Amino acid sequence: MSPGHLARTVRRVGAIALPALAAAHAAPVISTFGPLRNRAMPHLAGRGRPDHIALTLDDGPDHLSTPHFLRLLNARSVRATFFLLGSMAVRSPGLTKDMAAAGHEIAVHGWHHRPLLLRGPRATCDDLARAHAAVTDITGRPPALFRPPYGVMTTSAHLACRRLGLTPVLWTAWGEDWRKRATPDSVHHTVTRDLHGGGTILLHDSDCTSATGSWRTTLAALPRILDTCQARGWQVGALRDHGMPGTTSRFSPSGQGRV
Repeated sequence: MSPGHLARTVRRVGAIALPALAAAHAAPVISTFGPLRNRAMPHLAGRGRPDHIALTLDDGPDHLSTPHFLRLLNARSVRATFFLLGSMAVRSPGLTKDMAAAGHEIAVHGWHHRPLLLRGPRATCDDLARAHAAVTDITGRPPALFRPPYGVMTTSAHLACRRLGLTPVLWTAWGEDWRKRATPDSVHHTVTRDLHGGGTILLHDSDCTSATGSWRTTLAALPRILDTCQARGWQVGALRDHGMPGTTSRFSPSGQGRV
């Protein structure tokens, strides 16, 4: 085969292979579509036992906002799962330790809040590994759960999770609390409208990637959300207490996690 023929063959193979690789990388993005995920991917969506609701908060820890959530949750005797950004955790290691010491479940949200769809296998694995190592070093316990920024999983993210022993978990109901126009009423309505027993709630305890001051809206909505769960006969707690395979923690504090 002549060098010219070889070069043309390589280009043709590349023209076929690269789109196929890109499609394989992006295939899990379909799980971003909430209604489909909730019906067809219950484990990824965070479906648990029907008498329980998992409360999760993303994007912290933030020294300006997270302590307010910790005080509210402590007053209600509720433990939550916090999906931390590694870059935020290393800025507030003391707060991260306080969250774990208070009985909350500490999980990872990546190092930076960047879409994994635009990152290759090596960059994805490095990002998750860096966040995993930071949380482990600060809390003394390896995290068990991962939630991707924007809820967008990729094949590379699934492979990195498997390598690091992380279980990816998204959500079944969110409050759209990151929006500038969100109000406590809108957050409560948006969460409870789509919430059923066994569901997982997504909220944010930091505005580092949201509208400035949006955490105050979330904080104001949270008591009403907890009241609604109580009125419907649901316990509220962390994902480790949610009855999902692979999420039960041997560090789960007994007797905690109820409204």
